[in-house]
Amino acid sequence: MEQSPVGNQSFGNQVFGPAFIAAENARFMSRVYGWMTGGLCLTGVVAWNVSGNPQLVQTIFGNPALLWGLIIAQLGAVIALSWLISRISAATATLIYFLYAALTGLTLSSIFLIYTGSSIAAVFGVTAFGFAGLSGFGFVTKRDLGPVGSFCMMGLFGLIGFGLLSMIFPRLMSAGASFVFSVVGIIVFAGLTAYDTQKIKGMNAPGNEGTDAGRKTAIFGALRLYLDFINLFLSLLRLMGRRR
Repeated sequence: MEQSPVGNQSFGNQVFGPAFIAAENARFMSRVYGWMTGGLCLTGVVAWNVSGNPQLVQTIFGNPALLWGLIIAQLGAVIALSWLISRISAATATLIYFLYAALTGLTLSSIFLIYTGSSIAAVFGVTAFGFAGLSGFGFVTKRDLGPVGSFCMMGLFGLIGFGLLSMIFPRLMSAGASFVFSVVGIIVFAGLTAYDTQKIKGMNAPGNEGTDAGRKTAIFGALRLYLDFINLFLSLLRLMGRRR
């Protein structure tokens, strides 16, 4: 992408004006948010229905091998969509995305057994409100959020490392450590929400609307924001949720 002195931008052999670029970015991001919302809805429906089926809950959470298999399948779906996005079709990318959302619903169904329904709804509302503000900031700001993204990625790796260690040594996740873990998670995923939004907007190529490449870019962007939303929600739930 190149920018001319008068504000026009060129993509390939085509030159677009600022107004056209702004309108295209808005349309592109609306598609990204649409796909993200679709994934969240699927996750919620699956989680709610599984939590209401005691036999299915016992099958999933009473069998460590099956639970770990579901978690590994989730990771595999994210890795496949991230690494193979340029090689697969838009239909395949869509299938993998919704498969991941459904698998996440299976593993997240446990929150309905741990926390009250009213607190889950309240925290979800807080998450949605905060996410909208953070993502909106990332969309409109002219400031480069790259340093914020780098800092938050370092924090994310720290969270992942501590989370894995706490699974091996459960005593590490004491009440105090859990509080700090949740607070750091909120900070990290709040920053990543703004950063990823700015990054995703920059991935848009005006003129790609309706093409296979355009749809794959929107799906990939939706996955990133979906992950930010889910993890921000879980961090807030650990901090604010009322247990049964």
